[in-house]
Amino acid sequence: MTKPAVVLLHGLARSSRSMAAMAQALTEAGFNPWVCDYPSTTGEIPALARSVAERIHARLGDQPVYAVTHSLGGIVLRHLRDDRIKWRRAVMLAPPNNGSAVAAAVQGHGGAVADIFRHVFGAAGGELAGARAMDRPWPFPPAPFAVIAGTRKWGRNPTSILGARIFGADVDHDGTVAVDETRLPGMAAFETVDASHTVIMDNPRAIALTVRFLQRGFFAGA
Repeated sequence: MTKPAVVLLHGLARSSRSMAAMAQALTEAGFNPWVCDYPSTTGEIPALARSVAERIHARLGDQPVYAVTHSLGGIVLRHLRDDRIKWRRAVMLAPPNNGSAVAAAVQGHGGAVADIFRHVFGAAGGELAGARAMDRPWPFPPAPFAVIAGTRKWGRNPTSILGARIFGADVDHDGTVAVDETRLPGMAAFETVDASHTVIMDNPRAIALTVRFLQRGFFAGA
């Protein structure tokens, strides 16, 4: 019997290594995970999605496909509306579904700070900042999806300092993305975990919730 295929999409300026723990857990749960490395800082989101779609189709063909994404990977998933890919379910970890206030603040600062941001995070980072206005709303995910948001405000991510200043004490966030920035109409399930943005994909509860949703389509009992 063929194991269900799961495509894992990492976040901005990350690599396949960042999804290793999640991939291992999915393997142990009976899935066949594939961490799709993509050059997140070198192109605009629609172009990145087109490239990823071609690779998914070439590798997995017509078999059913599940997805697990982190941060920007979730926004790439939203652009993967390719009829050749037979999507089943998806879990989005800390996705900036409504744009990123942190990215917008850095971009809006101007000068050398904005230049460094554009150099490090590329066009996709700029799109996360610009999406705060949502003049051109992104597509919805191509499959029934769940969202898991982090609530640990301080972590290894250097943006924790920015997040504390931008969001304020009364806003739940993971140091980079606010919980409310992750929400998207049509979610099949939503949950928060005590994890910072950078390592939410390693959080045991996030992993358990992810496996449960891919298996059953809901979080209850994870």
